[in-house]
Amino acid sequence: MSAPLVAVAHGSRDPRSAETVRRLLNVVRSVRPELDVREAFLDLSAPSLGEVLDSVYSDGHRQGVVVPLLLGHAYHASVDIPEAVAEARRRNPGLSVRVSGVLGPDPRLRTAAWRRLLRTGVDPGDTGMGVVLAGAGSAHPPANGLVAEVAESWRRRTAWAGVVPAFAAAAEPDVPTAVERLRAAGARRFAVGSWFLAPGRLPDRVIEQACEHASEPLLAEPMGDDHEVADLVVGRYESALDRSPAALGPEGR
Repeated sequence: MSAPLVAVAHGSRDPRSAETVRRLLNVVRSVRPELDVREAFLDLSAPSLGEVLDSVYSDGHRQGVVVPLLLGHAYHASVDIPEAVAEARRRNPGLSVRVSGVLGPDPRLRTAAWRRLLRTGVDPGDTGMGVVLAGAGSAHPPANGLVAEVAESWRRRTAWAGVVPAFAAAAEPDVPTAVERLRAAGARRFAVGSWFLAPGRLPDRVIEQACEHASEPLLAEPMGDDHEVADLVVGRYESALDRSPAALGPEGR
């Protein structure tokens, strides 16, 4: 009996967020129909990670693999998830839980975000195009640095006037500042790439600001249920299973 894959997302009051997670996990199930795939959320949506791990145990499993649906390694990955796993293990004697790495960084995320941007109709050869690559923003600098790195890779592969990273919260620059930088660099048309997994309050803030400061910008959808993301989820699950228990630490056994 395979260890269930418990995919845990941020959670949101916006129902579109949970629905996007469910669509993503349906793609995972289509790729690996033999896997027991379950959804969980850290906050604001149900079921919680602890509740799902309890159900894994009550269904007769003694091992589970938690895959964080997080784009970077920050507070949720380093604190919230380990605490929830530790509490579930205390409640369920004999339950072994392995926690995979977060989704990012990974080339498959870059491919998914790029593909979503191209779906807007943006032309990589348009010298008058300025692109904002928008992410949530984090107090954890490496998470923001990853967005900046992807933006720079897009700049190098296109003829655009520029590509500037921007953040919805907790980091600079914000979207209006990014648009002004692009305009100063010669951009006359604008597009917004999405470094988000699902819709919600922060992606909506990005869209609102972009539409306020640029005329009819092209707006990419979050990466969501892209097949590259589903493949990455499966890859993280398999990597966690392949690691030796000694490499996982006391909370991952």
